[in-house]
Amino acid sequence: MPANRHIYHTNETLKMSPIVFTSKLFPSYSLYKLFKFHRKTTSFSFSTTTTTASMNPPSGLSVNSVTTDALKLSLEDLNWDHSFVRELPADPRTDGMQRQVHHACYSKVSPSVQVEDPQLVAWSKSVAEILDLDHKEFERPDFPLLFSGASPLVGGFPYAQCYGGHQFGMWAGQLGDGRAITLGELMNSKSQRWELQLKGAGKTPYSRFADGLAVLRSSIREFLCSEAIHSLGIPTTRALSLVTTGKYVMRDMFYDGNPKDEPGAVVCRVAQSFLRFGSFQIHAARGKEDLEIVKVLADYTIRHHFPHIENMSKSDSLSFSTGQENDTAVDLTSNKYAAWVVEVAERTASLIASWQGVGFTHGVMNTDNMSVLGLTIDYGPFGFLDAFDPSYTPNTTDLPGRRYCFANQPDVGVWNIAQFISTLSSAKLINEKEANYALERYGTKFMDYYQAIMAKKVGLPKYNKQLISKLLNNMAVDKVDYTNFFRLLSNIKADSTPLDEELLGPLKAALLDIGQERKEAWISWVRIYIEELSGSGVPDEERKASMNSVNPKFILRNYLCQSAIDMAEQGDFEEVRRLLKVIESPYDEQPGMEKYAQLPPAWANRPGVCMLSCSS
Repeated sequence: MPANRHIYHTNETLKMSPIVFTSKLFPSYSLYKLFKFHRKTTSFSFSTTTTTASMNPPSGLSVNSVTTDALKLSLEDLNWDHSFVRELPADPRTDGMQRQVHHACYSKVSPSVQVEDPQLVAWSKSVAEILDLDHKEFERPDFPLLFSGASPLVGGFPYAQCYGGHQFGMWAGQLGDGRAITLGELMNSKSQRWELQLKGAGKTPYSRFADGLAVLRSSIREFLCSEAIHSLGIPTTRALSLVTTGKYVMRDMFYDGNPKDEPGAVVCRVAQSFLRFGSFQIHAARGKEDLEIVKVLADYTIRHHFPHIENMSKSDSLSFSTGQENDTAVDLTSNKYAAWVVEVAERTASLIASWQGVGFTHGVMNTDNMSVLGLTIDYGPFGFLDAFDPSYTPNTTDLPGRRYCFANQPDVGVWNIAQFISTLSSAKLINEKEANYALERYGTKFMDYYQAIMAKKVGLPKYNKQLISKLLNNMAVDKVDYTNFFRLLSNIKADSTPLDEELLGPLKAALLDIGQERKEAWISWVRIYIEELSGSGVPDEERKASMNSVNPKFILRNYLCQSAIDMAEQGDFEEVRRLLKVIESPYDEQPGMEKYAQLPPAWANRPGVCMLSCSS
């Protein structure tokens, strides 16, 4: 087993080979191979938010980026600027008939959802402020009509995006926005571009055999997790509002031939862009005639979302060694596409390292669910770790091979990046050396970022591989709750005088039902840990505050979601709103809210709670 593999799983809990991908450009490559470069290459990024190993999201997505003195606009006064439809090739047809859409990045389509007394379930104040939207707008009687898609939004230009993707490692061809309809793009008072999108608003040309709708169950999960991940400091798409349609939607939740009617709902998702790896892949896959669209779309993306790359010049002198035999330099200032793909790789690596840090498992890391901006996108059967289990997957469809389990996410990330790189290579936008450098940067960035996160989680100034490896091994063996353990760990003091029976006192609530042999293993680890703390010279209270700033007390556990869903399906939305308020401050103590930090109850093991399907 390679030396760095311990950061994902342990020998005792999971036997797994690395995910190896193949392509014409890279016959056989593994993330293991990338790791060997992480001491040899120089960090590259034009964006200051991706050069250091911190937990801060990219500019414009920061948890603290919202100000309260911004403009307060009505919906009619929003500043629309539809660059995507203005600058990119469109589907000449305007009907919503399901079909293959060629030579186009999008299809014009209007929401077709049917509603009956739609209701506003919840909304995000911080997202409203990003959009300069007056909070009084959410009190409008027509708000549920507008944000369910039943009534058109003044100034909008609705469309569905065309994209493809690899699903579970297999090319799936055209996918596209099958039930998501973008209302348009707007510019806020900070000149930031934001796209508004309704998920569950009706059929599009990309719906295939589906109805284009969404149910309340999955919509609550997407709304809450979008805001939870943001509040944890991890880049993500956001959620402005959640609206019920008043209609029922038939779904086979367990894919067992027993469909049932469920309440329908629509989420308004917000992001600076919903462009995915698959947005580029679909055009490359269609051959020579559509390869030019890859370049057009890349130019658009760089121009609007990576302007620092568009404006770079030779004077930046960004030339790097590849770290390979017959070493030659890669000059990123001579090819903006190479500079761009390196930054996409780095953002993706940082994103996934952040997921690993908080125990988040996405569940469906298909290439159509990977954002080119490095955002967490498309919340389906996700899950946060409860008991630490590196093989955990929240997706029932993923059970046979566990391709997308928690331990595999970093490897899947590089596999997905390779597919994206191959797309740009096929369009002749980057050469082989530039492609290899981008892959190296993924490995380097992931290792640096992950190690920095884990060092902060245990309160040490630098990463201690042996100490953290043993810790994760102990946690896996004893099925220790990931979130609660790291939160409690900050209570350990740099004092070597306590007796053995007193050492585990601060961790008692996390170390449940362990026998004497395991207790001795933990005492041994804590002794070594205290020695490290003593050597760091950081005062206990200062270290505790620092650790609590990266180890959340509250996460969006699946059983908490389900409790809110059960009440909402009976028409009571208060638990959704309470849970939203709790997850907006995950690192705070929040006295009186302790029940939201409790371990899952026994009923949480039932199907549809601890694990979910993609049915939504």
